[in-house]
Amino acid sequence: MPAQRPAPVTLTGRHVTLVPLTMDHAEDLFTAGGRDEEVWRWQGGPAPQSPEELRATMRALLGEAERGTYVPYAVLHRASGRAVGWTSFMDISVPDERLEIGWTWYGRAFWRSAVNSETKLLLMTYAFEELGMGRVQLKTDHLNLRSQEAIARLGAQREGVLRRHRRRHDGTWRDTVYFSLLADDWPEAKKRLAARGERRSDGMAECPCVLRCS
Repeated sequence: MPAQRPAPVTLTGRHVTLVPLTMDHAEDLFTAGGRDEEVWRWQGGPAPQSPEELRATMRALLGEAERGTYVPYAVLHRASGRAVGWTSFMDISVPDERLEIGWTWYGRAFWRSAVNSETKLLLMTYAFEELGMGRVQLKTDHLNLRSQEAIARLGAQREGVLRRHRRRHDGTWRDTVYFSLLADDWPEAKKRLAARGERRSDGMAECPCVLRCS
């Protein structure tokens, strides 16, 4: 089928539901990850110290969504009904049948839970099986070894490194490590992700996804 652009839809799993991100999620999100420097370490800026600082970051992301460059989702923990992080589709090219999953974070209380794995399972199922994408890309800082290990555990292939790719907020330069899954890789990767979810009662984000997968 012809590839399609991702839409701000709702994606529901056993442990999480992904819904279009709105400013209404700001209070929950600040409770989940505000003021936590480790959560925001790889996010390209310091941790928001107030709800208004987080709202400013959200407004920037939602502005990108209005311009069509991002499709952001709030990650809702189904047991509590609260937003515990966000994630996005980005770098979207329908003619090339590709997109990226990026700008992902979750509150510290949900590290080592099912949240990340099920979030990725929902996003990739949507991308490959409903949107007809042929490639899903993820990328991260070369110093973020936990993120690199977690992405590899998804079944993604490490492709290479862009040197001196992006300036960090502290002025230092990051190299960016690229990974991808292709449509041909997806059936096996899907089995792996689903099996991991079954092994954890509350789910299993294998990394403390301070992934700056972007």
